Amino acid sequence: MYTDFLMTEFLGNKLQDYLWLLAAIMIGLLFKKLISRYFSRLLFKIVGKKDSSVGVDRFDELLTKPIGLCVMLSIIFLGASHIQYPSEWGLVSEDELGLKMFISKGFALLYVFSVFWILLKLIDYVGLILHKRAEETESKMDDQLIPFIIEIAKILTYLFAIFIIMGNVFDVNVTALATGLGIGGIAIAMASKESLENLLGSFTIFFDRPFTVGDVVTAGNVTGVVEKVGFRSTRIRTFDKSIVTVPNKNMISTELDNLGERPVRRAKFNIGLTYDASIEQIKKVVKDIQEMIDKHPKTNQDGRVRFKEFGGSSLDIMVMYFVDSPNWDDFIDTKQDINYQIMDIVQKNKCDFAFPSSTVYLQKNN
Repeated sequence: MYTDFLMTEFLGNKLQDYLWLLAAIMIGLLFKKLISRYFSRLLFKIVGKKDSSVGVDRFDELLTKPIGLCVMLSIIFLGASHIQYPSEWGLVSEDELGLKMFISKGFALLYVFSVFWILLKLIDYVGLILHKRAEETESKMDDQLIPFIIEIAKILTYLFAIFIIMGNVFDVNVTALATGLGIGGIAIAMASKESLENLLGSFTIFFDRPFTVGDVVTAGNVTGVVEKVGFRSTRIRTFDKSIVTVPNKNMISTELDNLGERPVRRAKFNIGLTYDASIEQIKKVVKDIQEMIDKHPKTNQDGRVRFKEFGGSSLDIMVMYFVDSPNWDDFIDTKQDINYQIMDIVQKNKCDFAFPSSTVYLQKNN
């Protein structure tokens, strides 16, 4: 009687077939995480066992979800392998447009997506390993090159996935498509002229090396620290902590000042004293500032302090010095310290800073 109950047909399928499908789904939901973790550890032995800088926990974090999706789809496929579409529905075959084709193509699309999701996460994990190794080296070139290689690997993976989906899911003749793309390559190149220029710009940056990741650069009106050189653009972190994305073609076509390559940073400005200052006071102020700059631990001996000119409202003294560090924080800290000392020197010599002013002379007529 129990066997007869299981053999009962419903919508063209036996009840036991539906129970097999339900059991497969339940097992998949209950043990998906455990099975995914098992396959993740198995894959880790192949990919990341020889490298301990990132670790298996990070590998599991990246791979558990995509492997879980792939495992769940495989279990559903096995559980549904005995399920047939009811004949009374009169559905057309999978080769013709209809429900069967929609379900079959949709499932195949999800399955291909899960496989390539795993591949993309493997690329991310390899990227983490390479980043860790790059941090242990003094060269900045590998810090710049690794993100670029990872991007290229992901783009090639996306292209491969598109061709797999078109050829195996949607039955497109990939060979004929590639031939058509070859014929239309010139038109595509013209349409994507800017993208190609950015791509060539990225290769120029890597081979010519006008800057590397971590350098402080000025490109056009943008100044900041280079954080990443990508496939299309370069990311610069400005000093107000915003991110500016500059196309690579602009990075090589515009005038670029690599501030990180210079050993020093220059400060140059004028200070104005009031016209009631005597010659002796001005000479003493100039001498004291010069000595202070020469003796400062953060400056070199190339600084110059000179009484420059007679301004419209002040006696102008030029102050110029070089800070022995390309670092921006060292520069502004040193400049602040020197400014404080200049104020102290002016006060000690009983002089005053000038500000824009005008004198009105009144003539009395008899």
